[in-house]
Amino acid sequence: MATRWIDKEPELLSVQQMYRADQAAVDSGVPGIDLMEAAGIAVADALEDRWPTGRVLVLCGPGNNGGDGFVAGRILAERGREVTMALLGSRDKLSGDAAINARRWQGPVEAVFADLVGNADIVIDALFGAGLSRALDGVARETVDSMNAHAVPCLAVDVPSGVHGDSGAVLGAATASDVTVTFFRRKPGHLLFPARGLCGDVRVADIGIPDAVLDDIGANQWRNAVSLWRSRYPTLTPDGHKYGRGHVVVAGGAELTGAARLAAYAALRVGAGLASIASPTEAVPVYRAGRPSIMVREVADRDGFAAMLEDSRIRAVLVGPGNGVSSETCERVATALASERDCVVDADGISAFADDPGELFGRVREHSGDVVFTPHDGEFARLFASTLDDGGFGRLGRARAAAALSGAVILLKGADTVVAAPDGHATINDNAPPDLATAGSGDVLAGLIVGLMAQGMGGFDAASAAVWLHGAAAAAFGPGLIADDIVDALPGVLATLREEQRATP
Repeated sequence: MATRWIDKEPELLSVQQMYRADQAAVDSGVPGIDLMEAAGIAVADALEDRWPTGRVLVLCGPGNNGGDGFVAGRILAERGREVTMALLGSRDKLSGDAAINARRWQGPVEAVFADLVGNADIVIDALFGAGLSRALDGVARETVDSMNAHAVPCLAVDVPSGVHGDSGAVLGAATASDVTVTFFRRKPGHLLFPARGLCGDVRVADIGIPDAVLDDIGANQWRNAVSLWRSRYPTLTPDGHKYGRGHVVVAGGAELTGAARLAAYAALRVGAGLASIASPTEAVPVYRAGRPSIMVREVADRDGFAAMLEDSRIRAVLVGPGNGVSSETCERVATALASERDCVVDADGISAFADDPGELFGRVREHSGDVVFTPHDGEFARLFASTLDDGGFGRLGRARAAAALSGAVILLKGADTVVAAPDGHATINDNAPPDLATAGSGDVLAGLIVGLMAQGMGGFDAASAAVWLHGAAAAAFGPGLIADDIVDALPGVLATLREEQRATP
């Protein structure tokens, strides 16, 4: 029977959660040997889909990953492929289902060594799975290095050997794979760099683990997908009006005025009914010379900003883009948080509290609305590096720890943006093209978030939806992208999203 691929399921399971899923399946009556057989068949099917001809070298490790490799090699040999089987370690030290499948292999088994890979057309890397916890060394390291040096086409089982399944870190060295076949659900490491750049095309196989086990596992991290937040995405009603869609206020800076203008423009494009820039006196003429759809209000000082935010029709506030790292920016953030409006704190609004992050966190915890911080790695380090240990879980762990410490939703920007809520829920985004590495793209993202929050989305959903829209719009525009283009490409993405909403029960 052909493998059923379940590539679109959004749940991401940690290594320990995947162990629990395997055990829950066995406890429910699915024999472990059947799970391994299905896994090996999936590997064989994926290899034949990608490489219908060629000699296959299967590198098996001492654990269950190696057992999957033995099944895949046996299936491929039964289908007429020329297969060489190699094992790291000795067969008599294998145990459980891996030992059973090693015995089912009727051909010779060679010892793994680096020079083996030079004689193969395709390699199945079944040395180590996602649970690897120490750096590769010895023969394993030499073999992985040889595979990469020879650039032999490679299919990895579960994850490329040398990859940490939870953090995406490379433990010393890791196989650069063309295809990775994993089982039941992806792991965070499949989406997080540097591992994501080594996995190639990730395929997820149904090996017979019932979906019901997810209820007991309690998955709390997901691949960022429209299905996660589509039901809570704002929709227009025939009797709606602009204030019903929310009024956004963006705190404008006196010098880098483009940042606030991009953010306000993005907030309008994503559906906010109104967007106003709170402008220092000296910058008012610059802001008023911009887009007529963006309102400008002169705000001379903190008291003026506070008075502006007393308008009950204002639902969400953005502070930081182009504001400068100063005590005045700290005051703007504090004023926004005191207003009890939903808040997004970005860029300089984050860096301004580098000397006293505890003050910012205290204000967030006193705030009754939702708060989202949107740091890139440098800004994150200024605010959190001295107080956090990621526990070995990389970007995902850092974002989660920061959310728990600060009380804010953390959107840690990058090619593998992580959104983490204080309760531990997290999404990892993987649709961002490299074109997004351009000035102003972060200001647009902050504007999208605050625009969605103004329309009633919670901070976690708004941040997850915004980063997905941000990536989708950039991908739709393509090469030559600048920040303005992200906003201009958004209507086409939103039109598709609206049609999907209408079509989804």
